[in-house]
Amino acid sequence: MVDRIDIHGLTLEELSGVIALYPWYAGARMELCRRMSEMGALSGTQVAETALHLGAREMLAALPGAGSHAQEAARDAGALADRFIAPPEDTPKPRIYVVGGDFFSQSQYEGVRGETEGIFSRFAAQARKEGYGDEKPAEAEEPLTETLARIYLEQGYVDEAKDIYSKLSLRYPEKSVYFAALIEEIDKKDN
Repeated sequence: MVDRIDIHGLTLEELSGVIALYPWYAGARMELCRRMSEMGALSGTQVAETALHLGAREMLAALPGAGSHAQEAARDAGALADRFIAPPEDTPKPRIYVVGGDFFSQSQYEGVRGETEGIFSRFAAQARKEGYGDEKPAEAEEPLTETLARIYLEQGYVDEAKDIYSKLSLRYPEKSVYFAALIEEIDKKDN
């Protein structure tokens, strides 16, 4: 079971540490703002950072000394959103370029095609003629892990688990004694 920590019982330093570890934790940020407000040391920066992580800023605005800061943070966030959602009227419209080959028929393409445009196909044809590409790709390495071996073992696939452990001992010689002991343990249980 996970131990629960009451953020209301933490010191300011501990609370700041929680926020440093979990910057999205709005409850801890709100508690820090509440305490700083009680001490009269609540800054506009703290309010703005907390406002970014709260769903409802009314709680923040209700803190003594945070009201004007919260309104500024909300106004700034609104202006920022407006700028990105609806750019100003005088902003030039971006030109859109579509890259693709759907806009020409074959006959139109033949009329505008340059000398060097078929260079790759010529190289590819030459390579096929010379036999390049006939090689088969290297086999992908099997995903072998201790976890996979344990799963096989739990499902009753003893031989597969032992096979994985023996391949792992070859792949990781520094752990070969460990894998050999696991195989020996499987053999003892199997008999």
